[in-house]
This record gives sequence, C-alpha cells and structure tokens, in this order.
Amino acid sequence: MTKMKLLSASIVAGSLIVASQTTLAYEAGDFLLRGGVAENNSTGDGVDLSDDSAFVGSIGYMVHDKVGVTLGSSDKFEHDLSGNGIDGEVESQPIDLMVEYYPLGGLDSRIQPYAGVGANYTRFSGESSGLSVDNTWAPKGEVGIDLVVTDNLSFNGFASYADVDPDYNAGGASGELDTDPVMVGGGVTLNF
Repeated sequence: MTKMKLLSASIVAGSLIVASQTTLAYEAGDFLLRGGVAENNSTGDGVDLSDDSAFVGSIGYMVHDKVGVTLGSSDKFEHDLSGNGIDGEVESQPIDLMVEYYPLGGLDSRIQPYAGVGANYTRFSGESSGLSVDNTWAPKGEVGIDLVVTDNLSFNGFASYADVDPDYNAGGASGELDTDPVMVGGGVTLNF
C-alpha cells in the first residue's frame, strides 16, 4: 500500500511539474511588475560622486511574445560631490521608458533573459546651498534575467547604463557633470 501511495504521489508531482512548465512562457498581453534594490555607481569627469542604493521598480507590458515596453523609476539616490569647485550633495531620481527584447519569450523556459534600450530622464533635487544641477535626458541600455520560480513569480537581476551628463553650477564654477550611472540590482518579478 505504501508503494502505491508513493507511486501516486510521484505521478501527481510529475504532472504538476509538467503542467507548470507549460505556463512559464512570457507571452503577448502579460504584465510584468518588478521591484527590488539597486546600487547606483556613478563616475565623474574630475568630480568624485559617492555611490548609493535605493528601491527600484517598473511596470511592463508584453506587446509581443518577445517584445515588451517598460516604465520604471526609483527612490532618490543620494550623492556626495567633490572636485572641480564642487563640494556638496545632490539627489538623483531616474525615470526610464524602455523597449525590451526577450529572446526566449513565448518559449517554456525557467530562464528569461532580456535586453532593452530606451530613454532616461534624471531629475536632480536636494542640492546643497550654492549648487544647482539641471535635469537631463539620456539614452539608456539594460540587460537582465528573470529566473522563473512559479508561473507568476520570478527572481530578477539586472545591470543598466545611462549616458547622463547634466549641466551644473556651483558658485562661480560651472560645467557638465559626466555621471554615467551604472546600476546593478536585483529583486522579484510578478507576471500576470
């Protein structure tokens, strides 16, 4: 009797695994809701910028099995600036509109890599006294991967780059602040 129960349980478990495998594909009409934490690593052309971590999130819609459109943003990243006549603090908040390509979209796969290109708008605020940094538009690229756990939940990892070059004014000094942030992060993706 025990062997019969074990065999029945194995058949049921195997059936569930096979059934769940057929629902793992990203398909046209799916919504993807992502949330997590990212580290913002910025460079500066003669200016030192401190790195910071913040919450990131996005909502996307699959317009095709292999193509999605995503709108994303984050909490504010705080940066300490020094060099080239600058000594202060500023906060940056990126807002992104991306078109993403999923090479395994429409296929039953527990791994869903993607690559995207789009536009980044970075809003600067919270400048310390005497410092002014202009908001700016920039091109952005991103690569990532979703590791599918269930048909509605995945673990996500990504890296992105934006060519952000805002103008700044710090007392008598002014110029272009070449930040070029590289963000690396991870979190979860909900698919519905």
